[in-house]
Amino acid sequence: MTRDLGKLEKVRLRDIWKHEALDFTTWLSKDENIQNLSEEIGIEIKVLETEASVGNFNVDILAEDSDCDRKIIIENQLEKTDHDHLGKLITYASGHNAEIIIWIVEKAREEHKRAIEWLNENIDEKINFFLIQLEVWRIGESMPAPKFQIISRPNDWAKTIKHASDSGRLTNVKALQLEFWESFKEYVEDKGLNFKLRKPRPQHWYDISYGNSSSHLTVTVDTRTSAINCMMYIEDNMDLYYKFHDHKEEIEKELGFSLEWAELPGKKASKMYITRNNINFENKAAWKTYFGWITGKLELLRDVFTKYL
Repeated sequence: MTRDLGKLEKVRLRDIWKHEALDFTTWLSKDENIQNLSEEIGIEIKVLETEASVGNFNVDILAEDSDCDRKIIIENQLEKTDHDHLGKLITYASGHNAEIIIWIVEKAREEHKRAIEWLNENIDEKINFFLIQLEVWRIGESMPAPKFQIISRPNDWAKTIKHASDSGRLTNVKALQLEFWESFKEYVEDKGLNFKLRKPRPQHWYDISYGNSSSHLTVTVDTRTSAINCMMYIEDNMDLYYKFHDHKEEIEKELGFSLEWAELPGKKASKMYITRNNINFENKAAWKTYFGWITGKLELLRDVFTKYL
């Protein structure tokens, strides 16, 4: 028996995001959306600022590569490419000394595709230009789904990424961090746990989206203090922190354990976390025990805090 199949329909970007700065840039800067772009390009993009100033102008998103602190600029254009935005890319890149320049558009003109290719071929090899088309599709009345499509990228980019992430070229600590998170991701997948996991990186933290744009779950491993922290991490939304804090007693009762509540005065972030001390990070035989503790705490944090959103 043949089943009825839906028909893919392309949606105009302006039907989803009316305003580039107010709507699209805000959407893209959210953790779960910038992560989709990160996975497409192959680097971990960390948003630093939206509408970051360059003289009298503003770049849509200023970010950095979490693995090696290279500055990234992202310029958005919800229409066909034009000379004006191409000029802005170069102005913004020079203003922030960026090494990775990303131009996201609805449609790339052939002459601008060739221009990006020419830049990648003829300027300093540490400077990398990306031209990316964004498409949105739906099936019938389904939710629209975005898809990033790389139109032009630096020469030998795949080799560059492999070289940068080659654990043999990392410090011993960074290599162990990468192996730890890769093993953690494999553990979660083998157990069939309901977490959307990103590509592991050689760093001491691992972020996990749980469906809220202002906060996410985070695990940190501190080799200096021999501790693991599982936390709810809130970015630049103190109202949400206070909303949770108003229900501190109920939340901790449902969790079955107490949390450290860190308002972090003077910073935009805040967090609520539980710590496991006296771990031996180098003892790989103990990792599965740590993973079991981590996933158990993350599931509770996700399920309980979601009730108070």
